[in-house]
Formats: sequence, structure tokens, C-alpha cells
Amino acid sequence: MFDSDGVEIAFLDEGRGDPVLLIHGFASNVVTNWVDPGWVETLTGAGYRVIAFDNRGHGHSAKLYGTDDYGAPLMAEDARRLLDHLGLARADVMGYSMGARISAFLALAHPQRVRSLVFGGLGLNMVRGVAGTGPVARALEAASIDEVTNPTARTFRAFAEQTGSDLKALAACIRSSRAPITGEDVARLTCPVLVVVGALDVIGGSAAALADLIPGARALEIPGRDHMKTVGDKAYKEAVLSFLAARP
Repeated sequence: MFDSDGVEIAFLDEGRGDPVLLIHGFASNVVTNWVDPGWVETLTGAGYRVIAFDNRGHGHSAKLYGTDDYGAPLMAEDARRLLDHLGLARADVMGYSMGARISAFLALAHPQRVRSLVFGGLGLNMVRGVAGTGPVARALEAASIDEVTNPTARTFRAFAEQTGSDLKALAACIRSSRAPITGEDVARLTCPVLVVVGALDVIGGSAAALADLIPGARALEIPGRDHMKTVGDKAYKEAVLSFLAARP
């Protein structure tokens, strides 16, 4: 654990070598997003130091219930403070879904701290935005999943229950201000960027369309994978290892 400006944040730090910072998605946590799908084992086995943390409101980190306690720019500062806490000048950074948005804000606010970026599970919708956070929040606040009829919202409620999440904290998180990221913003990214999205992922949007907005970025679309099933895909891991080996 470490203190991020008054918020207790739980983190994992394993392996030796160049540091890779992992930022998980909404309603997930370090174990669900990175340990169980084999990312920590894959990266440490390839000679990297893996640092991953539970976002505020998630996993073993502090649970907060005000909408002002969340938002990607604020959560990006948790990531920056963790690098400070560990004495790391910079790291390769990979975020999945919400974690990709957080990674983008980290790189835009502190470009000197980010050696390279991998956006997983989030393509063009990073700049286009995702509608429908209200139904997801209401689904999280419902007394029972049986009351949830919206299919997408029901999927998030089921996932949150599966990960043992604090539903009220997650509702506050998703109701928080969604600071926009524009095409002009991502065009300012100067580090190497890889965008990976499943071909069946209706949440993330096109990987190629986002990569086209970022100078020199690469894109990978994984056939037959949706938002949930892309996370542990073998092709995703192979692409990331190749990307990390090739970046300056």
C-alpha cells in the first residue's frame, strides 16, 4: 500500500528489469485484469519489472463515494504518485479500457514519465466517447441484478459482482466527470503507442481509427474477441512483447 494524496492505493511490484506499469479497467482489479490472465507471469518471464495497482474504488484500494473523488485525470495522478513512491523516473505503461483512458491522461500530463503506451480494449471511443454510463450506474445501484434489464448494464453489474467490487464506489466512479480526450490531444502523444482491440468489441471502437490519429502508432485487431475476452488473448501478449522489444 502507499498513500496517494490521502488515498490508500494497493499495488503489486514483481520482477526485475525495465518497469511496466499496468492500469486495469472499470470494475476490475490487479488480480482479475493482470494476474489471472497471465500478464504478470508473461512480462516478468520476459525480463520486465511489473508494477500494477488497484485503482481507487477498486480491489484493495480505498473506497470513495463522491463523484469528485474519481475521474481519469485524478486517477492518472495516482499512477504518477506510484512511480514517485517507487523512485521511477519513467515506465512503459499499459492500460485496459478505463485504464487506457487513465494512461492517456498520464502521458498527456507527464510525458516525460511514459516511455511507451499500450491502449488495450479502447480504440476510437477514447476520443468519441461512450454513451450510456447512466444505465450502468443505475445497474450498480439496483438492489438486485434481477432488476437490471439493459443488456450492457447487466453485463457490468455481473462483472462487478464477480470481482467482489464495492458497487456504491463503482457507481460513484462511473458517474464522475468524464474529462474529454480529443483527436488533437492524442495527436500530441510523442512516445511509441500500440492500440489493441478485439474485433467484436463494441465498447472500445476501432483500434486502427485511434492509431491513425496518433503519429507513428500501431494497431492490432484481434479476431473473434470481445471486450472481456481480449484481455488474456495470446496474440495480445505476443504483440505487446514485440512492441516493447522494438521501442527505443
